[in-house]
Amino acid sequence: MATSEPNDLPALAARHPARELATAGGVVSFRESGQGTPVVVLLHGIGSGSGSWVRQLDALASQARVLAWDAPGYGRSAALPAPEPRAEDYGARVWQWLDAVGLGDERVVLVGHSLGALMASAATRLAPSRVRQLVLLSPAQGYGQAEAEVREAKRQDRLNNLHTLGPAGMADKRGAAMLSASASPQMVAYVKSIMAQVHPGGYEQATHMLAGAHLAGLLQGLPCPGLVACGDADGITTAAASRALAERAGLPYASLGPVGHACAIEAAEAVNRLIAERVRA
Repeated sequence: MATSEPNDLPALAARHPARELATAGGVVSFRESGQGTPVVVLLHGIGSGSGSWVRQLDALASQARVLAWDAPGYGRSAALPAPEPRAEDYGARVWQWLDAVGLGDERVVLVGHSLGALMASAATRLAPSRVRQLVLLSPAQGYGQAEAEVREAKRQDRLNNLHTLGPAGMADKRGAAMLSASASPQMVAYVKSIMAQVHPGGYEQATHMLAGAHLAGLLQGLPCPGLVACGDADGITTAAASRALAERAGLPYASLGPVGHACAIEAAEAVNRLIAERVRA
């Protein structure tokens, strides 16, 4: 399996540029590598974009067709029509996109990072026959089952940061926290560059989805093999919370090592290995 150096992240992004595709629900922008089957589908988190997956697009292209989207309201992807969408709305857009790509009945390895874990799990519930394996990396679990005051406080904290700081300010304030203290300056700069490009409207919709979603509920009766993985230095979704989720859902758990939340960048080799194993399963 090919590997890529973290210092090459901007070059990798340029090697795998995003393109746009019209779907039944609106335009989706995405990056692609490889061809044929099997197919790996990558869904990013709330402060990110398709560019967060460049090390997977580069390394896995020899083994699978790899597709990484910009979620609705991110990149050049059309926003969802509902101002406060549910996880299922994002899941439905996943299948509209993959229908437009022309996958037909091809079953995919569906990978969700952070907020993307909610989208991937909702997509699996909507079309279980289309998912071979579900991989949840540093999963955001949502606040749908939290007390109303907690749920609203979490929602307002994100919205206030967005409105006060803007995407660039949030990236400057929070970008380094996405990685471990040992991450390279190049990784930190790249994560910040992606976060700074987030569209406020898409981030607002995603914030509302996070406030109302409940990942453990989406995973009840999971109809396909699944896996939860997290970095030991993740201060956002935490290894302890991810391990507890895996135990509750009856899924295997994998440590990605001493890395932070942006594991697809900081722990690319470990993430690529996990995905490659699911491709071969």
